[in-house]
Amino acid sequence: MSSCSSGDPAQAKEWQRDYCTKLGSWQDARRAKATNAADADASAEGNGRSPEFDTTASAGRAVIEASNRLDQEGLELDGGHIHDDTANAVGGDTGAEERAVSYCDSSGFETLVDSAG
Repeated sequence: MSSCSSGDPAQAKEWQRDYCTKLGSWQDARRAKATNAADADASAEGNGRSPEFDTTASAGRAVIEASNRLDQEGLELDGGHIHDDTANAVGGDTGAEERAVSYCDSSGFETLVDSAG
């Protein structure tokens, strides 16, 4: 881990845990959306959106916000670009998702995320 501007290793670990938790939640929401796409399309009433869409979009925004904190605090590993990787992963880039998952693995929070893809 690179140095953190707050100088508090416990706070840095908390931000990393928060990010990895939110990344895992986004992965779960995305998987649920993909699994239930046909059923959700059939049952969506009036608004043209399924509940999984709203959950996935919300989870995507939350993990991107968490990646901003890591980026601002200099908590990237190996000169990575966690914010860019996270935004690209939410946008569908599996290579970026693999890098984000690898970040959590390297940070010690591998159990909070799934392998990419």
